[in-house]
Amino acid sequence: MIIIGIGTAVSISSAVVRGYESMAVQMRTAIVKNQCIMLANQLASVDYLNNPTNAIVNARIDMITSIYGGRILIVDEDYKIIKDTFDLDKGKYMLSSIVIDCFGGTEYSHYDADNDIVEMAVTITSTEEPESEVIGVMLTSFSTKEIANIRKTLERNETLVLGVSIIVIVVVGLWASWLLVRPFKKITSAIDAMEIEPISVYDYYETQQITDAFNRLIDKVNTMEESRQEFVSNVSHELKTPLASIKVLADSLMMNPDADIEQYKEFMKDISEEVTRENAIISDLLSLVSMDKNIEGLNIQKVNINDLIDLVVKRLKPIADLANVELIVESFKNVEAEVDETKLTQIITNITENAIKYNKPEGGWVRITLNADHQYMYLTISDSGIGIPKEAQERIFDRFYRVDKSHSREIGGTGLGLAITKSAINMHKGAIRVSSVENEGTTFSIRIPLIHIA
Repeated sequence: MIIIGIGTAVSISSAVVRGYESMAVQMRTAIVKNQCIMLANQLASVDYLNNPTNAIVNARIDMITSIYGGRILIVDEDYKIIKDTFDLDKGKYMLSSIVIDCFGGTEYSHYDADNDIVEMAVTITSTEEPESEVIGVMLTSFSTKEIANIRKTLERNETLVLGVSIIVIVVVGLWASWLLVRPFKKITSAIDAMEIEPISVYDYYETQQITDAFNRLIDKVNTMEESRQEFVSNVSHELKTPLASIKVLADSLMMNPDADIEQYKEFMKDISEEVTRENAIISDLLSLVSMDKNIEGLNIQKVNINDLIDLVVKRLKPIADLANVELIVESFKNVEAEVDETKLTQIITNITENAIKYNKPEGGWVRITLNADHQYMYLTISDSGIGIPKEAQERIFDRFYRVDKSHSREIGGTGLGLAITKSAINMHKGAIRVSSVENEGTTFSIRIPLIHIA
């Protein structure tokens, strides 16, 4: 601000001085030239070039040179100086380029700023036939010292005004800078304090935008922190629960050395199931970590999606029959896509298995629909199950999140299936969304590019 202010002040003051000088010289030149033109016409009308002793004309010439502090030379058509107000060059010949050009019809005017004079050449044209014939040249020079003196006075005043202006600009600039930067210092202090709390610095529009952006970032950080804490808590709980069960079962056996073989078998079966459950949780966690860090990558190959769905349905049919759930497959066309076969199998299996588990007790159904266009394949998995509450639909892809925690043990699973599913879809540059109505059913819609985008 200070640099711009000083630069502007210097430019304006300099422009004022230069503007005055230029305007004053132009006005003085125009006035003198007008006088010279009228004098040239008078010279032609009284045939002064042949009678340079005309007292009236000489008096006027002397008056003009006296008023404007100048010098006039009159040159006839033989390039001879017949009049010199300084009486220095009278009778001499003037063969300069200016005079020659002037006889050719080109008048001349020049401001010599170094010597503070204006020089000009005006044609003297005949008043008789042929008219406009150049019969002589009037060379005029006049002083601009008066203009130069005023210019110097302006320059002195300019220096004084400019000095005061610079002081004012520096003071105002420093004050304005302090005033403008103060809100940013508040923001910086709030950030340096590392307090995960919203800040409020709404001094003006720019700080309002930064404050809003920072507060949005804080909300995201808080949300991530809450998710992290919840995730850690869920992991701890899910991993400790099977271990606690195993410890209880093992302690029971150790405290009862006389237990019969049947009781041993029952307890060992329970221990084996808990170990299996613990292993499943750890495997799913490792899968999530590898997907988050993109360690595994994708083993892309061209896969017939229709055949893949049929294979998944064949594997899950015994589970569906046991739950009395009908599996329905609808394919509108034969679809081939560049995908990771293992991960796509996992995607379809996780959603379909959940649809079977959370279906109606009797007579439910799960429908898998496949379609495609020139760019994407569309996979829809619908069921007639218990549905998902609206407030829970945004969180079903969170890790360890369960809609109904009270039935999580009896239904089974690790609570990581949908999180793994979404990660696998994201790796394929695809998208998944869910729509559900409680007690009516749920639909998962998946879109994956037919050609893998690296």
